[in-house]
Amino acid sequence: MKFNQYSFSPDIKKNLESLGFKRPTDIQYKAIPPIVRGEDVLAIAQTGTGKTAAFAIPVIDKIHKSKKSKRSEGIKCVVMVPTRELAIQITEVFQEIAKHTKVNSLCVFGGVDQDPQIEKLEKGVDILISTPGRMFDLVSQGYIKLDQIETLVLDEADHMLDLGFIKDIQDLIRFLPKNRQTLFFSATITPKIKKLAYSLVRKAIRIQISPKDPVSRNVEHSLVNVDMDDKRFFLERMAKEHEESKILVFVRTKVRAERVHKAMERVGVKTQVIHGDREQKDRLVAMEAFKSGEVKILIATDVTARGIDIPNVDYVVNYDLPDVAENYVHRVGRTGRGVQKGIAISFCCPTNEKELLADIEEFLGGEIQVMDVSHNEYSATIDFSEDYSKSLKELMDEADEFMDKPKKKKSKKKKK
Repeated sequence: MKFNQYSFSPDIKKNLESLGFKRPTDIQYKAIPPIVRGEDVLAIAQTGTGKTAAFAIPVIDKIHKSKKSKRSEGIKCVVMVPTRELAIQITEVFQEIAKHTKVNSLCVFGGVDQDPQIEKLEKGVDILISTPGRMFDLVSQGYIKLDQIETLVLDEADHMLDLGFIKDIQDLIRFLPKNRQTLFFSATITPKIKKLAYSLVRKAIRIQISPKDPVSRNVEHSLVNVDMDDKRFFLERMAKEHEESKILVFVRTKVRAERVHKAMERVGVKTQVIHGDREQKDRLVAMEAFKSGEVKILIATDVTARGIDIPNVDYVVNYDLPDVAENYVHRVGRTGRGVQKGIAISFCCPTNEKELLADIEEFLGGEIQVMDVSHNEYSATIDFSEDYSKSLKELMDEADEFMDKPKKKKSKKKKK
């Protein structure tokens, strides 16, 4: 079935065609009909399968048709997401699909001045995309009215639980009309997720795509055994041998992100970095530079992983293995999106990350292919590094200085 066979308005179909949307993906094909019928939906699907469009298309079409037939005021749909980057990117999808319609979308999030957001809210919004904290603040201050909400969407719900947003979500629910449609989207399903989901939805249609294969088939993933201190050499070599490729690098902590960024800087590899401690404007600059291709390497932490939906990411590098096995799926899902192919490579320290690897492989239901790197190849990678060369030169200079000092003392003694 093609999108032009659906009962969407001509304006929506025109936008979908211009965006290259010809046929729905599996999640879109299964989720759109019940959403159009007004039913609650609990959808579990891999990242990169088109989840955002699965709820955006029917929601926009519904609001567009209602605005044509009658006067419609107030926010009709709220989309709650865990990160600022994800809020921005989902808003972009809504705005692209809603072109040439009267449906307008706005995203609000913390970390920036709320006054410009309030100004836009006062002009009127149909669809609001927001992180829970900022939305709760604006609701409490009376700037957001939720009494006209027809549809609530929780996207990346599992990650919102991980970030401790459950209380904000529960507090917001009491402001929403009881007679509403709830759409619950997540990449993974756990007992906690189930409990939250069934407390929000009513007789929901449950949709689960590829539950036995959490990693997209478009992603080829492999692993290299690398000592922790040598990972920077392998990343440098990969960056220099694939200069035209977009590489997304995941690390475990904010401190690690900055260290890897500086290590690449030392060897002339240009990178951008995003993590929770960076100012929002800096994060946006980093994302835009990576998205445009101005910078080919982006270093990120797991907190920001869900917000990265950049087209044409060639490689995902797990510089550090994630602490939580499910995060492996979200990381590698940043490549191989849609019909594109992608490659995920993990650097695993046999000493420190063996247990993490075991957890990931148990979650995936199979072993990750290990790339055979000979001792000579390993040594060649370290020798290849400019950083190693500089460090070696510095050590040799220090050694020469050390060796010179005793000689000078000896010569003085002889003169006496």
